[in-house]
Amino acid sequence: MKPSRIHNKTLARYAVPLLAVLLSACSTYRDIPANSPEQLVLSKMGCPTHQCQLPDGSRRLIWSTQPSGQYAYGTTISKEGIADKVSALLTESHFRRLNEGIWTQQAVVCEFGPPAETGRTGLGEKNEVVWTYRYKQANYWNNVMYVYFGRHGEQVTHYHSGPDPRYEVELPFFFD
Repeated sequence: MKPSRIHNKTLARYAVPLLAVLLSACSTYRDIPANSPEQLVLSKMGCPTHQCQLPDGSRRLIWSTQPSGQYAYGTTISKEGIADKVSALLTESHFRRLNEGIWTQQAVVCEFGPPAETGRTGLGEKNEVVWTYRYKQANYWNNVMYVYFGRHGEQVTHYHSGPDPRYEVELPFFFD
């Protein structure tokens, strides 16, 4: 049976707009160009989960899936309401920023968002405040980044990554 011309025209008329709607639903933070107005960023990303005021009058906006998720995205909004690039925050390369300068707890929260967990580790003089961020290393491995703030929690002393214990499988003793 040969399709009618009316059916083909109707299909063509609705297919293009439908395709556009479906593709727009797939937009991500990567689709937001640098130097976009704040309203455009908010319309694509939604309400941020965390924000902080920076000393120069700009604002840092963060969309985080912590404590259970493994992703966070952030941007800085200028005093004029213009966003710099929206970028992924919980990556190996972004964590390396902790090597530069002095990082207080407030500065870490403002850069990476709130941690998944906070606590203390170590004994005696080695007892330190530690924050844990869950993330996907190389977009594949389930990892955590441990950020240490020293005995009194004043500033970052060091950090390191490791496997996320939530994904570690304990095998029965006969597999050892």
